[in-house]
Amino acid sequence: MAAVETHKSSSAAAALICFAAAVFMSSTAATALVESSSSSSGIGVNWGTVAAHTHRLSPSTVVNLLKDNKIYKVKLFDADPSSLEALMGSGIQVMVGIPNEMLSVLASSPPTADMWVRQNLSRYITGLGAKSSGADIRYVAVGNEPFLTSYSGQFQSYVLPAMVNLQQAMVRANLQSIVKLVVPCNADAYEANVPSQGAFRPELTQIMTDLVQFLNSNGSPFIVNIYPFLSLYGNSDFPQDYAFFEGSSHPVTDGQNVYYNAFDGNFDTLVAALNRIGFGQMPIVIGEVGWPTDGAFSANLTAARVFNQGLINHVLGNKGTPLRPGVPPMDVYLFSLLDEEAKSVLPGNFERHWGIFSFDGQAKYPLNLGMGNRFLKNAKEVMYLPSRWCVANPSRDLSGVANHMKLACSLADCTTLDFGGSCNGIGAKGNISYAFNSYYQLQKQNSQSCDFDGLGLVTFLDPSIGDCRFLVGISDIGGSFRAQPPPILSCLSVSVVALWIYIYMYVCM
Repeated sequence: MAAVETHKSSSAAAALICFAAAVFMSSTAATALVESSSSSSGIGVNWGTVAAHTHRLSPSTVVNLLKDNKIYKVKLFDADPSSLEALMGSGIQVMVGIPNEMLSVLASSPPTADMWVRQNLSRYITGLGAKSSGADIRYVAVGNEPFLTSYSGQFQSYVLPAMVNLQQAMVRANLQSIVKLVVPCNADAYEANVPSQGAFRPELTQIMTDLVQFLNSNGSPFIVNIYPFLSLYGNSDFPQDYAFFEGSSHPVTDGQNVYYNAFDGNFDTLVAALNRIGFGQMPIVIGEVGWPTDGAFSANLTAARVFNQGLINHVLGNKGTPLRPGVPPMDVYLFSLLDEEAKSVLPGNFERHWGIFSFDGQAKYPLNLGMGNRFLKNAKEVMYLPSRWCVANPSRDLSGVANHMKLACSLADCTTLDFGGSCNGIGAKGNISYAFNSYYQLQKQNSQSCDFDGLGLVTFLDPSIGDCRFLVGISDIGGSFRAQPPPILSCLSVSVVALWIYIYMYVCM
């Protein structure tokens, strides 16, 4: 009897091992499929910097993070000198941005356009100081979603005049063949019940026609920002599975075409709108697309990983869309590279949590960008403040803490404490400690910033609870840096692959 049970156990164990080997092999094959894609589409990232100094990596660290992850396309929201200097000689293709607030002066003043081109393009493209090569600036984003409905048209009359002045300024600077002007548009610029009926909003039809003619004549693509997350977040009737790329039980039927995800449906609505004004073959770049990891019920690590990996596989798989079969977007810029803890939360608390990396350059979840690395690589040699935190003093009466919490959260980021956030369930004392620590780190761990009339206490024990991470700020004057995994891990990973292949081929077959 014992011998029979032993045989059964051995057989079960062998079957389990073979199953694990098969799963590993299929997973590896899927990864290879993504990485060997012959698509000309490029995966880039948006690099935003709306964060306090204790929550912002140095530009040189960010550029190294991009290079380590083989990300060679980056989109900025301004023309920050420190970012552009760090990008010089990196080989990374750059899109710089002009804020909407600058459009009126650029539209009315050719000399201002000349000055902007000199200070923000020529200076970096031709080199700076002792650096041997300049920044590879490919695009200038003239405004950011300037036609957004909520702006009530305040910027739209300035866009084309500003582009004309900037284009002429680039011609005078002999940059017109190097740099292209573009306008990132929100998807609310067009509308339809089904994709094939796509059309630009009536009040934008003429402006969009003129804009697209300008883009086409200068060899520029149309840039659009598409956010299935916002569709899900803002509409309780929106089918959740339609927001992702895993197939939907609520597809949209449009004549002979069937749409199984919101991204394709939105993209083809734009294609139809462009076709309606005579530019159906206009190249399209996705300027922003992504999924947040915190700050809302549907914003979490799992959803973000599933969406972003599905998007990347979909784009690099060359499948295209029903209206553009086999023709994926020209480029796709993920939103975003890093969390930005000082962004406005007017749209929602999730606004501070779009990064595929946390504020300190640590990968939030496994993601294969199709660039040759199986997973994201963390930022190296990040300089942190000392490992200490501010928490609620357990020996004090906390009944009068409300005003202190209000002060702390008015300055520091407490969005993870709200409904749907990763720290929502840590209890009243946990909430107080999180608020205190957020403020304490923002103040660079100044001892007085943990006083709160004696209600705060500095601890050297990490108070993080489950998925709720109590942060330690980044130091801008030096500190301790987190050690990276030793190089032997890469060798071990090769050995593991070889072992699984051996098991699968010679034990299971």
